[in-house]
Amino acid sequence: MQAPEALARLAEDYLACIELTPDLGAQQDSMRYALEGGKRIRAVICLATAEAAGGKPEVALPAAAALELVHAFSLVHDDLPALDDDDERRGRPSAHIAFPEGIALLAGDALLVEAFRLALSYPATGPARELAEATLGMIGGQYLDITGTTDDLAELHRLKTGRLFAASVGLGLQAAGVPPAEQAPWRAFGEELGLLFQIVDDVLDGDGYAERLGADGARALVRAAADRATTALDAIPAGTEILQEIVDGLVVRTA
Repeated sequence: MQAPEALARLAEDYLACIELTPDLGAQQDSMRYALEGGKRIRAVICLATAEAAGGKPEVALPAAAALELVHAFSLVHDDLPALDDDDERRGRPSAHIAFPEGIALLAGDALLVEAFRLALSYPATGPARELAEATLGMIGGQYLDITGTTDDLAELHRLKTGRLFAASVGLGLQAAGVPPAEQAPWRAFGEELGLLFQIVDDVLDGDGYAERLGADGARALVRAAADRATTALDAIPAGTEILQEIVDGLVVRTA
C-alpha cells in the first residue's frame, strides 16, 4: 500500500502531464494556473480507495485527476467577484486577478468539461455519473451558501464540501470495479470523511462550526466524526490502513 505522500506525487505528476484539449489554445495557461497548488487530498483518497479495494492506483488516475479539475473549477468560480470575491487563493493571486475575469470564468468552465472528458475515458459510464451527481450537489451547496437560505450547517457542508469527498471514495470504487452490492460500507466512510474535513477546516479558519460552537465544541465534533469514519472503515473487509492514516492526519491538525 502506498503512503498518502506517494499517492499525492502520483496524482501531481499525472496532472502536470495531462493533455488538455488542443482547441482551447492559450486558454490552457489559465487552466494550468488554476490547477497549481493544493494538497490533492481528493485525488489521494480516490487512489487510496482504489488500492484498498484491490485495484492499482494508476487505473484510478483519470478519476482522481477529474476530481481535482472539478475542485479547481469550483475554486476559480467561488473566487469571482459575483460569488466570494476573493483576490487570493493558495497564497497567490486568484485566477481572475492573474488573468482577466472573463478568461478566469472560461478557465473554470473548461476545467469542468475536461474533468468529464477524463471520467468518460472509462469503459463504463459509472465514473462520469458519479462525478456529475457530486458536482451538482456541490453547486447546490454553494447556492445555499451564497443565498443564506439555510441555517443547517450539516446539510450545507454535506453538499458543498462533502459530496466531492464522498465521490473521491465512490470514484475509487468505480475505478477498482467494486460491485455496487459491496460498496455500502465504503460509501458510509466517504460521507463521514467529507464532514470531518469541513469541521477541521472550520476549526483552522475559526468560522462555520467553530464560530457557532466555539473551538472546543468544534473539536468535539471532529473527534466524533473521526470515530464514525473509523467505525465505517472497520466494517470494510480490506486493508484500509492508508485511509485510516488520512483520517488520523485530519484529527491531528486540530490538536
